[in-house]
Amino acid sequence: MSGKLSSTTVKLDEAPDLGALLPSEGGVIWLAEATSLVASGPCLRIEVGAGAGRFERAAELFRQLLEGAEIRDEVDLPGTGPVLFGSWTFDPDAEGSVVLIPSLVFGSSEGLSWRTEVEFDAALAPAHLPLGGRADDTSVEEWMDGVECALDEISQSAFEKVVLARQVTVSGAAPYDQPALTRLLRETYPGCFTFGFQDLVGASPELLIRRVGDVVDSIPLAGSAPRGRTDEQDAAIGRNLFESAKNRTEHALTVSSVTERLQPYCYELVAEPEPSLMLLANLQHLSTKVQGRLKRNASAIELAGALHPTAAVCGVPQEAALHFIRNAETFERGRYAGPIGWMDRHGDGEWALALRCALIEGRTARVFAGAGIVGDSVPAEELEETRLKLQAMLDVLGREDATGAQST
Repeated sequence: MSGKLSSTTVKLDEAPDLGALLPSEGGVIWLAEATSLVASGPCLRIEVGAGAGRFERAAELFRQLLEGAEIRDEVDLPGTGPVLFGSWTFDPDAEGSVVLIPSLVFGSSEGLSWRTEVEFDAALAPAHLPLGGRADDTSVEEWMDGVECALDEISQSAFEKVVLARQVTVSGAAPYDQPALTRLLRETYPGCFTFGFQDLVGASPELLIRRVGDVVDSIPLAGSAPRGRTDEQDAAIGRNLFESAKNRTEHALTVSSVTERLQPYCYELVAEPEPSLMLLANLQHLSTKVQGRLKRNASAIELAGALHPTAAVCGVPQEAALHFIRNAETFERGRYAGPIGWMDRHGDGEWALALRCALIEGRTARVFAGAGIVGDSVPAEELEETRLKLQAMLDVLGREDATGAQST
């Protein structure tokens, strides 16, 4: 890759309001407990294409770009210096994955805040990302037929689990405002990974991979239930979820898909022996933390590629489930359920799955949600799960200030 890159990272005396720094068009925002980042200005755009090796190609192009770079960094934490942001398609064979290196990044972590400015002699303005191909909304009848078909395939041992998604399109009274949406999502779902990547906005509960030095973490989720209206009801629903054979089976398949794919990279890998409950505003999930220590220097983006698509968004076995999804769903997922996140020059970074999200184009929002189908699934219950997941984003889109009309 030709061109000369230089960057300067300086410590800020006062922590900025990162949500307020996101431009109304374009830009990238990542709000999380560990590291939060917001990027704007011209970006270097790296085209990685589709197919096998797309994550490795992006990592190699970033490495080449950093060769000979002039980097001044007075903070030196994960997320400082030049940062690569990415949003990947769910389907490995689909076009549309995008990697950007912005010229201006504000960040915060460990009680420190910073500003990074990047100069590159071939910088490109961030391009608009098309919404993609087939975009037909999924009717309830079509989706239920898909679930029945999946159960039939499972009974014939075609696969053990498949995740079927729905799409719903809504329109606002005025164009949606990305900074307003990200603020609302952060307020409503503070424990999630709130993201805005140009036209994709969401608050995901699921960490695909985090790498800091030689330590890696993943927190796969599978098995869902609503929140209760009282503490007693909430606890009872949680107990039922924890004791549900169907949900425990679905969760175990998802955790295994993560540990099996991380094992070759780690000399030490431990998954919690029992899942715990992750409590969100409207849902609770079975959650298991997986942590390992790397035996070789694999970057965060390479690890994300090794894991994706996990059983949390695809199924088991992966290829059979992916084939079924391509034929059964009435829309193309695009970057929904794909990895989204960032990586710095050291290979450290954080990638979530793009869930509880919407693709925004003016007054139109395409909202997505899926449910994991296994042999014991009850179609009506799976439909209700997708309704609850859709509602997380629909409630925010329905707010008057989602268009920025009353945002500050």
